[in-house]
Amino acid sequence: MALIAAWLFAWLFVERLSKTLAPGLGDNAGLGLLIPIAFGVTILVVWEVVTRAGNVPQVILPPPSMIWARITASVPTLLADFQQTFLKAVLIGYALGCGLGFVVAILIDRSPFLKSGLLPLGNFVSALPIVGVAPIMVMWFGFDWPSKAAVVVIMTFFPMLVNTVAGLNASSAIERDLMRTYAAGYWQTLMKLRLPAAGPFIFNALKINSTLALIGAIVAEFFGTPIVGMGFRISTEVGRMNVDMVWAEIAVAAVAGSVFYGVIVLIERGVTFWHPSVRGA
Repeated sequence: MALIAAWLFAWLFVERLSKTLAPGLGDNAGLGLLIPIAFGVTILVVWEVVTRAGNVPQVILPPPSMIWARITASVPTLLADFQQTFLKAVLIGYALGCGLGFVVAILIDRSPFLKSGLLPLGNFVSALPIVGVAPIMVMWFGFDWPSKAAVVVIMTFFPMLVNTVAGLNASSAIERDLMRTYAAGYWQTLMKLRLPAAGPFIFNALKINSTLALIGAIVAEFFGTPIVGMGFRISTEVGRMNVDMVWAEIAVAAVAGSVFYGVIVLIERGVTFWHPSVRGA
């Protein structure tokens, strides 16, 4: 009963807090962090109480305190896994995949034939399962991080390509006619009008790819990797029934992915400050 009462109180607190802060979030958006923090702390408390009071086996679901103890006790291992997976495979593959997708979209923009041919191909490749692509990349590029980066490139290339092409076509005919009345050439129109109009589409692809890259790199490490990496650690520790270490890796990946996504959102707000969605936020 006490747990239910605490949950209801936290729910009411977050709801009242959101109504109170909503009018002033435009002036101080940092206040909005109080709502997810309060809600997240409540979930952790409920998780801890339920697993402890219900005597839930640790191999099924360890309590948050046990996961935190494992994190603090395994900092060197978690740091090495983070460097191998995120700093190498994810960031390098993400930069290459998004960069190549953007460049190819610019190159094919003036060719309806290439756009008609590549976009259906992009939908086809996006539907390929990671578990089928990852072993092939391991055979092509070896067991180290380049094969995982190759998987990330494949997963991030076509979302960036499709979104950039759609964004380049987002400007209206009236706006393009206005640029022609100013005697603007193709590249001037591209830099002054079409790329800024495509900004929200491009950042949408960047945000989507930030999560796809991390998932792809971790799953790819299940199919061959050196004795380091988040995916390698998860697959190994599950076999050893060290579920607390598995959850520690999941927690690190979740925090890294959330921070990565948040950084992209901050950059988006600075670059596309003129867009109505950003002004409204």
